[in-house]
Amino acid sequence: MAAKRVLGVATVLVLTAGVAGCSDGGDGGDGKTKGGAKGASSTQGASESQVVRAAHRKTTSAESARMSLVSEATADGKTATVRGTGVMDLEDGDSTMTMTAQGQKIEQRILDGVVYQKAPAGQRARLGLPDGKTWMKIDPAKLNGSGGQVNDPAESFGFTEGVTDRDVTKVGTETIDGTRTTHYRVKVAVKDLAKGDQAKADQLEKQLGTSTLPLEMWLDDEGRLRQETIELTLAPQKVTSTTTLKFTDFGTEANVEAPPAKDTADVTKKLAKA
Repeated sequence: MAAKRVLGVATVLVLTAGVAGCSDGGDGGDGKTKGGAKGASSTQGASESQVVRAAHRKTTSAESARMSLVSEATADGKTATVRGTGVMDLEDGDSTMTMTAQGQKIEQRILDGVVYQKAPAGQRARLGLPDGKTWMKIDPAKLNGSGGQVNDPAESFGFTEGVTDRDVTKVGTETIDGTRTTHYRVKVAVKDLAKGDQAKADQLEKQLGTSTLPLEMWLDDEGRLRQETIELTLAPQKVTSTTTLKFTDFGTEANVEAPPAKDTADVTKKLAKA
């Protein structure tokens, strides 16, 4: 994979909408969500795997949150770094985010699983966008073999609902953005990402060279996700990526709308062939 395509992986596939189970609230706010006030600790007495399995439900019950993301992808000895901030609807996965990559600012929206990105003015011609089109539309479900689901931290977090005691290791307690958290190391079965599709499961395992997906999670005292890190190596291109996602300000308003159709060009087929 060419180095410039690594940037495409980092900016598009890493942020694919999936199970919107990632949320974080470590910003020193009042700790309240739309679901109610913060309690003393809702994880006391539960086993490590029970805490991790419940994290998806407890996090999404906050309904929405601010998020930040840092993703690094390396190939051919070159590294592309993407940084972004925005808001996410934790119930359906819709989100808005402003990202920076290689000095360029990219506006992104995810709505109903479809990714919209506003291309920088200086790159629209190079990307082959028709005149007058400023937004790219990408449907990750149609990117054959691109590994979109595997690269999405939100997607992988949703599948922690099926982990067992042998899949979870408690690392210790750490402070994330001023909030006390417990750090867990989790192994997610790659076959679970395929949602019952055995052919897809085999393809994903071949891409990753493993049957389990490594996931680092930091949960607060209420069992909600504050930070998640995932490291991957994709074969045969040998692309390595590290993505860290954080959530703050639970209950933040998150209204996401698709850009005007007249300004949008669907580039899914072009990306699938790249």
